[in-house]
Amino acid sequence: MMLDHDLLFDGPKDAQQTIVLAHGAGAGMDTPFMNAFAAGLASRGFRVARFEFPYMAGYRKTGKRRPPDREPVLRETWMRVVEVLRNARLIIGGKSMGGRIASMIADEAGVEGLVCLGYPFHPVGKPTNLRVEHLKTITTPTLILQGERDPFGSRDEVATYRLSSAIRGQWIENGDHSLKPRKTSGRTQQQNWEAALEELVAFLRSLSRNDRG
Repeated sequence: MMLDHDLLFDGPKDAQQTIVLAHGAGAGMDTPFMNAFAAGLASRGFRVARFEFPYMAGYRKTGKRRPPDREPVLRETWMRVVEVLRNARLIIGGKSMGGRIASMIADEAGVEGLVCLGYPFHPVGKPTNLRVEHLKTITTPTLILQGERDPFGSRDEVATYRLSSAIRGQWIENGDHSLKPRKTSGRTQQQNWEAALEELVAFLRSLSRNDRG
């Protein structure tokens, strides 16, 4: 069972909502991307919890890289984290793979909301190998923050998908899979991360208003 000391917390302990974020396939829970979103949410009064899947936690301990765990292990890990934090009002999600696995268990887990920071709609270069079947029927209120030129699902590609009405998509200008813009765009990575944070905070507050209503 996942224990409290396996979780990394930011933000006030008495926050009304707790956002649980999982990392992407290739890097852990303390990358600049993950740190920026955790710190940004914490500074706005939200509680943030982060964790690592077994393969990444093992790499941190041993220094030996392994490919991501199989999907059942990833799903089980997510469910254990939800159980540990069950007494909090939970919104779950994360970057890329972390958000994708969260989306697969969100309805079952009965969480208040889901946020995906760059959803991997398909593998790079394989636009017909879609990972959207469960997104057609998901009922958990969902926000997907996606870079306009994300190679895992660009704006033009995603526009052709038939996704659940519970999903709200917000496009980050000129962003890639980490929401980073081209230098020629005149925008900076920090600007795009701040824009994404503002959209995320608006979504979280809308969940809180709906709960009160």
